[in-house]
Amino acid sequence: MKKINEKLFVNVFANVIICLVIVAVFSFSLAGDIFTTVSAENEKPIYKGNEENNNVSLMFNVYQGTEYIEGILDTLNKHDAKATFFIGGIWASKNNDMLKTIYDSGNEIGNHGYLHLDQNKITLDKNIQEISLCHDLVKQITGYEMNLFAPPSGAFSSNTLIAARDLNYRTIMWSKDTIDWRDHDSSLIFKRATKNLSNGDLVLMHPTKDTLKALDDILTEIEKQGFKVVSVSENLN
Repeated sequence: MKKINEKLFVNVFANVIICLVIVAVFSFSLAGDIFTTVSAENEKPIYKGNEENNNVSLMFNVYQGTEYIEGILDTLNKHDAKATFFIGGIWASKNNDMLKTIYDSGNEIGNHGYLHLDQNKITLDKNIQEISLCHDLVKQITGYEMNLFAPPSGAFSSNTLIAARDLNYRTIMWSKDTIDWRDHDSSLIFKRATKNLSNGDLVLMHPTKDTLKALDDILTEIEKQGFKVVSVSENLN
């Protein structure tokens, strides 16, 4: 009888321990999920700069259009304006000299991921990889430490926001979109870039033939409306 009681006690004790372990694991997992959710909710992308200052920013997302970049830089320089160029890593790997030219011009450089993936569809680790690969390559070429990230196609998830934060980046979106990659119409690009401008606007563009054609008029109109064209970082400050 004593042996039976001892055996029963051991079995009960073992079952209790197993239950406690299961509860602990479940609680830890739940806490991890809650922590991740809260972390994600605390991270938000930026759609506009400081609305107390009469600044506007032009943002060029660069994966192609290399042949138009020097003209864009010359036009910006003509107006004493500074833009932010969000660089695609795969583009930078093939255009080292042009990337250096952008950097040496005094315009700002931001991160646009390495392979132009939809970052809302990839894991946290893959988000980190996309941002890190581009960051390391641009730093290797220019020596510059980027800290602004523009998700390709504006696609992001909580994983994207957390990855950017953990890599000391701010996630940048836009308040105006010229849609110049689709609509090759300089007058339409001009209208979208300049209509109803307000303090802190972030204007999304790409290096295209028609964007370059419209850029001088865009900058003239922005100035006429009393705004200064500055980098995204200056706009945020």
